[in-house]
Amino acid sequence: MHRPKRSIAMMVWLLAALLGTFVVTGTASAQRMEGDRAAAIGPYAAEITVRSQSESEREAGFTRALAQVLGKLSGDRNAAQRPGVAQELRRASQYVEGYDYRQDEGVSSRGSPTFSTKLVVRFRQADVDAVAGALGLPIWPDPRPRPVMWLAIDDGSGPRLVGLQQNNVARPTLDRAVERGFRLGLPSGNAAEQAAVGAIWRGDTAAVARISSRYNPPMQLIGKLYRDGAGGWKADWIFVDSGRVLARWSETGADARRTLATGADGAADALVKRYARTSPAGAPSTQAIVFSGINSSADYIRLSAQLQRMSVVRGMRPVRATPLGLEVQLDLLTGLTGFRRMADENVFVEADGNIEGVTPVFHLR
Repeated sequence: MHRPKRSIAMMVWLLAALLGTFVVTGTASAQRMEGDRAAAIGPYAAEITVRSQSESEREAGFTRALAQVLGKLSGDRNAAQRPGVAQELRRASQYVEGYDYRQDEGVSSRGSPTFSTKLVVRFRQADVDAVAGALGLPIWPDPRPRPVMWLAIDDGSGPRLVGLQQNNVARPTLDRAVERGFRLGLPSGNAAEQAAVGAIWRGDTAAVARISSRYNPPMQLIGKLYRDGAGGWKADWIFVDSGRVLARWSETGADARRTLATGADGAADALVKRYARTSPAGAPSTQAIVFSGINSSADYIRLSAQLQRMSVVRGMRPVRATPLGLEVQLDLLTGLTGFRRMADENVFVEADGNIEGVTPVFHLR
């Protein structure tokens, strides 16, 4: 009877130590449903915590939501820092298909009620795809795998496996995976799997792969979390795909939840590196384009303003007047391919009959 009491005590301690004030909304089954709901919103939607339902807070939420969606679509955790992306994030509201608010009520680990407001934003897929393609973001295709996370935690009483029934302990990693555009599974935690905790702690990837063979796909995120110095935590991670180790990394930190979340980041980075495909957008280039239909200074100002708004245009220089119109040299982030994708047909449209290798003509409406 001693070992079950110790195991229960350990899990109670872990919930308090790892979750802190994290919201607990019910049973283990309810927590799994919460994860399913987060994943069900898909790659072109995001849930953002906001302080209120004011217009300014909503606009800021749209920006953060689009950054998250571009991160999920590309698998790149730094997608928002890529060239041209910041300019598109400022226009996030233009790509919104719809949004809703949700009020979450829960109970903290200390027993006090907690409340939060979530802004659920859905973006138009065609618009997001156009932005990603024009800016040359990598695309992580669907369907995406759901690796099994084999996580062991030692609080000083010996390592224990985190199985499905203790999914609250793994919640920071599970939620971070959803934010990165994929999902992680947990083992059921039966007796045989509990006995594999030694292999997890040793980093024996072959032994973990054998015990994980009943799950699909044949991918494992193997991690161990333990105390590191006074009040700190350390996590060691290994990501395995079909028996091949794709990545190893370690993280330390004072916050156990943040340290755990790094497992999802490393797994996403490894998956993207192996499976994401390069965008077909062109390379940076300087392109001459002729614009027809410019009949006044007001027309030129309208054209100039539109070009400056386009995130793929990094610079513009009028060159000369031709019988067809005004020739302009544009510094393009992703070449003519990206420019065509981002062109607003309400402002200008490409002329029929353009030939590859000949300066293209666009007509100002």
